[in-house]
Amino acid sequence: MKLYYAPGACSFVPHCVLELAGATFEPVLVKLHKGEQQTPDYLALNPRGQVPVLVDTGPDGSDVITQITAIVQHLDVRFPEAGVLPPPGLARTRFLETLAWMNNTVHPTFTHIFMPQKFTDHPEAQQAIRTHAVGQYRTLLQELESLCTRAAAAHAAGALPGALPWLSGAHPGALDAYALTFMRWGSMVGIDPAQFPALWALAQRLVLVPAVARVVERERLQLNLYKPAAA
Repeated sequence: MKLYYAPGACSFVPHCVLELAGATFEPVLVKLHKGEQQTPDYLALNPRGQVPVLVDTGPDGSDVITQITAIVQHLDVRFPEAGVLPPPGLARTRFLETLAWMNNTVHPTFTHIFMPQKFTDHPEAQQAIRTHAVGQYRTLLQELESLCTRAAAAHAAGALPGALPWLSGAHPGALDAYALTFMRWGSMVGIDPAQFPALWALAQRLVLVPAVARVVERERLQLNLYKPAAA
């Protein structure tokens, strides 16, 4: 297996899932700032020019899989003993519900902050989009904070298994990795993680998990990039 990833990008999610599952895979760095995602070789893998891309080579050839939701579900099938997804039932449904919300709502909102040029070619309109999206993103982080708070409360009440409270269930997984990614992205655009104590606590716990620590080291990530505005 090969995972094509970019440091700090959403590919952090399957990167963590592969490590948590104990999978044998080759991590392949894609330097987005150098445009490597637009090279002919990469576009032959993923014509959309995005990360992540998972290449899973089997006896019948290689399968190229894109999109976080598809990769996570594929890895659940490939590594059933790892518990990538909760067992079939309401817990799995809630997991996929949250993953879909993260992927189709929280993630695109940040895109409006980070790449407003995708939505208009007028500089003034780009700034307006960015400013408005920061407020929307902050609201979504507050919703994510509520999810973390509820998970901690459920764990304290004995309703959530495992030694620590995780969004993904009994052990850390894709939801937690995505939550950390969103928190980190927010810190890049002036949103202080300290405003979201449950989310910040989850991120700090997650980077202490050995499998996740390997990903953080490989991607050379700094967890909190927030810098207070000058007085």
